[in-house]
Amino acid sequence: MLLIIVAFISLSGRICFANNAITVVANTQDRGILLSRHEVRNLFMGTPLGYDFIAITLPPENQTRVIFNTKVIGLTESRIQSYWAQMRFTGRKKVPREVASEQLVLEYLQNNKGAVGYLPASLTLPDDLTVIYTIL
Repeated sequence: MLLIIVAFISLSGRICFANNAITVVANTQDRGILLSRHEVRNLFMGTPLGYDFIAITLPPENQTRVIFNTKVIGLTESRIQSYWAQMRFTGRKKVPREVASEQLVLEYLQNNKGAVGYLPASLTLPDDLTVIYTIL
């Protein structure tokens, strides 16, 4: 019986792990671009990368955003909000545009060249978008 419970927990952990995978997707014609975690973090924290990318985000209460913040940005939502408050106050950086849902991120990406957003890896992407980073 104990063996069955351990196996179930192990299997459940794998399913959760697979469901938390995130892809960072761009509307770019250069299909060879692959970014590091550090570059993706910088992009979403307002630092230019040398590409003509514009980051878009999901609302703070969105689970995909929570996972992205944890795995890529490495900060809690409150720390990120504090960071952006400082950047807005000093006028040094511009907060990424926010869209309401993953479906709207997908639509925004398709309609705006240079747009970059993050989505669950399980989401089917259209052929005209490029995955530039994936984290499991």
